Amino acid sequence: MPELPEVETVVRELRPLLVGRRIQKSWAGRLALRKPWRRAWHGRVAGRRVAGVRRRGKWVVLDLDDGQRLVFHLGMTGQLTATPADAPIADHTHLIFDLDGEGGRLRFRDVRRFGSATLFADDAELEAFFAAAGLGPEPFDLDPVYWRGRLAGTARNLKAVLLDQRLVAGVGNIYADEALFEARLHPTRLASTLDARAAARLRRAVETVLKRAIKRRGASIRDYVGGDGRRGEMQYEFRVYGRTGEPCPRCGTPIRRVRLAGRSTHFCPQCQEGV
Repeated sequence: MPELPEVETVVRELRPLLVGRRIQKSWAGRLALRKPWRRAWHGRVAGRRVAGVRRRGKWVVLDLDDGQRLVFHLGMTGQLTATPADAPIADHTHLIFDLDGEGGRLRFRDVRRFGSATLFADDAELEAFFAAAGLGPEPFDLDPVYWRGRLAGTARNLKAVLLDQRLVAGVGNIYADEALFEARLHPTRLASTLDARAAARLRRAVETVLKRAIKRRGASIRDYVGGDGRRGEMQYEFRVYGRTGEPCPRCGTPIRRVRLAGRSTHFCPQCQEGV
């Protein structure tokens, strides 16, 4: 599933291609996404200009010039790309937005259909949606006191904590593993056992790993591509994720894999601190 670096890459690459463009018309495929696109939304987006493109957690937000918010979630296999108008339509393309001028088309493709596209009336309605979902703060804006308190107040392990979007938004399975390795912390360690220094180390590690991945345009393991259709390159720089049995890049110990919080978890048993 695309995580924060992948979604941020989509946003950064779509922004110069979409901002200022007007949506002329839209088209929806026969098969529904996880959250169906409503027929009435075609009329509501027609004629609207894209005023901004931004990210919140793992969501792509298009700010329209009348205050409406067109919001995409990539799910597991979603691709949100800007293409020339005459480019062939790939299988599993579920939404197309025709843009004015030389804007081409914005296309949403999703093989497994776990993604979604939703239209919100205004920012207040969108923020209410995020609040109802319990979406936590961005990892780049984590208040140290908040972070330390949330870790101290849970009985869960560190891997489960990092995957919880209510505590910090945007981190998923890949970058949780990479951040714990960066911080030299064992994924099974209980979050409540971290002292202030270790909690700060983890907070900095999350930010470091995410910024590193953004520079590499995210990771293309299966379906992910950026907003301009190119694959990411972070998969070539993973230190533990997907490297079971390979030597740790720090100490040479074979990387291990266990299942935590329902997800495959990769770590070095030697240089990541346990309890």
